Amino acid sequence: MTTRPTKKLETFANPAPQRDYRIHMEIPEFTCLCPKTGQPDFAVLTLDYVPDKLCVELKSLKLYVWSFRDEGHFHEDVTNRILDDLAKVTKPRFMRLTARFFVRGGIFTNVVAEHRKKGWKPAPAIELHDFPPQSNTRG
Repeated sequence: MTTRPTKKLETFANPAPQRDYRIHMEIPEFTCLCPKTGQPDFAVLTLDYVPDKLCVELKSLKLYVWSFRDEGHFHEDVTNRILDDLAKVTKPRFMRLTARFFVRGGIFTNVVAEHRKKGWKPAPAIELHDFPPQSNTRG
């Protein structure tokens, strides 16, 4: 595999396709260029997804993200484009990409984009609580 930026995303077979589980990735070094000024924009990308049959391979994701460094994109455009590209190759049950862009002109921008597989519904959430602490006194 190359170590040069590329738009090619690679996948591997989901090792547990029988269950819904969440994959959480934090990508703290995303950069692209402002399409108006050419100045660099910096963001932290957070990817959460429930895989179906495929998972994204991490090195290819790193090189894919790196490929935006010298490209001009509006925040909304690049977030949705990355989500679309990832959803196209992995075909997940659910995927959310959150892009938290650093301040530019006194404004922070957060863009959240989601993809859902048609017909997929998440299982109801289960809340687990800690037991109350036990008292060391006897009554």
